[in-house]
Amino acid sequence: MKMHQTKNDTPSNTKQVSIELLNARLADAIDLALITKQAHWNLKGPRFIAIHELLDQFRTAIDEHVDIIAERAVQLGGTALGTKETVSEKSKLTAYPTGIYKIEDHLAALIDRYADTANAVRKSIDEADEAGDADTADIFTAFSRVLDKNLWFLEAHVQEAA
Repeated sequence: MKMHQTKNDTPSNTKQVSIELLNARLADAIDLALITKQAHWNLKGPRFIAIHELLDQFRTAIDEHVDIIAERAVQLGGTALGTKETVSEKSKLTAYPTGIYKIEDHLAALIDRYADTANAVRKSIDEADEAGDADTADIFTAFSRVLDKNLWFLEAHVQEAA
């Protein structure tokens, strides 16, 4: 992939590692954003409005981090890869079931995918740090905090019987 010249003095090997990490997490984040809306639109049950609105908040937060992640890849001289083809090919998340409706089924599916994303982002913090890119590690750290909080919110809905 073409690298663009930049006066950013991050070493080129560090840039390459970071751009690859950023694009990997970008694919996951875009996929998670789409999954979140899929659940938001289709869930059914007695807690509908509360979870429907919660998922809208989650989507807004993910979108903010998607933009930050993509822009960092470009800042380092790379290309942000956010097309549907790239996301479909590169996302590490399992496909979201489109035939579910019960809130409990959506919560279970979302919990799995939020956990997978959060765990991958946490691993990327360490990988970016090891590569010598504290700024990219910081971007992943901020995203990790949001994902962990949202995962907690989701898990809290299923940890105790009503």
